[in-house]
Amino acid sequence: MKRANKKKTLEAQIDRPKNLGKPQMKWGSDVFAEVTRRLDLKYIALVPGASYRGFHDSIVNYLGNENPQMVICLHEEHAVSIADGYGKVTETPMAVALHANVGLMHATMPIFNAWCDRTPMIIFGANGPVDAHRRRPWIDWIHTAKDQASMIRNYTKWDDQPASPQAAVESVLRANQITRTPPFGPVYICLDAGLQEAPLTEAISIPDAARFAPAPTPAVARDSLAKVAKAIEKAKFPLILMGRVSRKQEDWQRRVRFAEAIGAAVLSSSNDPTAFPTTHPLHFAPPCVRPNKSAVALIEKADLIISMDWLDLAGVLRLALGEAQTQKPANKTIISCSVDNYRTNGWSMDHQALAAVDIPILAEPDQFIAQMLGELRVKKKVQFNMRPTMKQLSHWNKTPVTVSSNERAAPMTMWNMALTLREFAKGKAVTFARLPIGWPGEAYEFDGPLSFMGNDAGGAVGTGPGHTIGAALALKDSGRLTIGVLGDGDYLMGVNALWSASHFNIPAMIVIADNRSYFNDELHQERVAQMRSRPPQNRWIGQRIDDPRVDLVAMARAQGFASEAPVSTSEELAAALKRGAEIVANGGRYFIDSLVEPGYADSGPDQRTGGGKQS
Repeated sequence: MKRANKKKTLEAQIDRPKNLGKPQMKWGSDVFAEVTRRLDLKYIALVPGASYRGFHDSIVNYLGNENPQMVICLHEEHAVSIADGYGKVTETPMAVALHANVGLMHATMPIFNAWCDRTPMIIFGANGPVDAHRRRPWIDWIHTAKDQASMIRNYTKWDDQPASPQAAVESVLRANQITRTPPFGPVYICLDAGLQEAPLTEAISIPDAARFAPAPTPAVARDSLAKVAKAIEKAKFPLILMGRVSRKQEDWQRRVRFAEAIGAAVLSSSNDPTAFPTTHPLHFAPPCVRPNKSAVALIEKADLIISMDWLDLAGVLRLALGEAQTQKPANKTIISCSVDNYRTNGWSMDHQALAAVDIPILAEPDQFIAQMLGELRVKKKVQFNMRPTMKQLSHWNKTPVTVSSNERAAPMTMWNMALTLREFAKGKAVTFARLPIGWPGEAYEFDGPLSFMGNDAGGAVGTGPGHTIGAALALKDSGRLTIGVLGDGDYLMGVNALWSASHFNIPAMIVIADNRSYFNDELHQERVAQMRSRPPQNRWIGQRIDDPRVDLVAMARAQGFASEAPVSTSEELAAALKRGAEIVANGGRYFIDSLVEPGYADSGPDQRTGGGKQS
């Protein structure tokens, strides 16, 4: 308790203004700030810029840099990624401020990533004065755009540019309501610099924000619940695909009770936040994005598949069943529970292929499960009896996978690095904010909704450091150890996000799977060469991050992280993790450069290669 109070005291001392007196709401930007305060947005990540200098002043000298408190960043991309990482943990929006059109251009990629992540986020942009007569020569003209939000309209839920202080009240309230309504996603409000800096000429009415809260999630129709119950009763081998679900502990427990109540096997995704205990007797296969051998066997065996907002349901069925076409209906009963259709548009294909479904459920998965438990009349404690069809199956975690004594001192592979981290995290309150491409499903030993926050749904680059810092910000007083395990390419593109953690005293650990290459793209180039009967051994050209080797440790230290010499064996990594955990437990930040042999732990070319330039 004393340690937590000390941390809060330190945070209260960061970037606090003085001599405020009793500030009054007198300027246009004060209105934006006041409504934001009433929405209880704790933080706003930003890179300062003149286009929103009025709003900046209002946060500092009107709000006292509190609620929201500024998290200053060194790049707009990291400001959005930090908010994305925060939203993944809390399922509530963090605010972001971006400077004019140029700041928005910097931030477009992580905004798209937040869109694909289904993360709530309120982004405040800014325009040079709309009134041309108020623009400063040159600079205000190039930082003014007629329809600034058009750059991101296809991958945000809503945008606005209010033209008066009173309109700004409604704009911020609506933005908050929309971003918090599932399926979540970023919203954008563009602030006119002239409006921000103009004095108020009339009284502004700000209503109770609670009256503009999002509505509860829609309930499932009773008829649909009855159909699902009948399908479950008829099924000999039901399989649940646990996809995008909530971070709430009570929802996690209901998911376990539901699977046990109906005796269903469970698969979870290695791309999404952890959704089900991976070592549970019903979680027969390691988590995966594309189906691994064990997952294929389960999908083939299942006669009933219940998708809980699984990313790319049609695609996973196609891969598992060996179909040539994604749209060919599977010869199984399919139940699909999702609200994703509410926000699908024609610009991005992130909605994936159209799956053939027998019972569609337009509801959030956890709402559906809560109602199904009632429909099945399941009490709090379920008598778990495995179905006869499942008793002969071997659980993927039945035989422990460990690093042998000989391997501990040998040059480290990705497999051994993953198992070393799994062993370190066992029995500890650890949150993995990110894991790199090629991480084996066998290393996913997760026992709670905050064990793993998922990877970047947009296949983006440079987001890992920001996601880790955002998750650590959300968890900083929770007693959990936040670890981001990143590829070296991802780290190098986002390294200066680490500075924000140091400035704001955010405890976190960064561990790099350092193969000195954009290795994912090496595999792509190898495949293309093979298809064209050309020499695949040239795959490394234009891919290696070496000669000279980048000093990742020096870059982390320059951002305020403690570190040590790179480690190259599992034995050295285990010792470094222990040292780092002690530093983070005391409120510090630690960085480990873990040298690994090029190669992925996953097997098979479709398991190894993704779509982005990550290592």
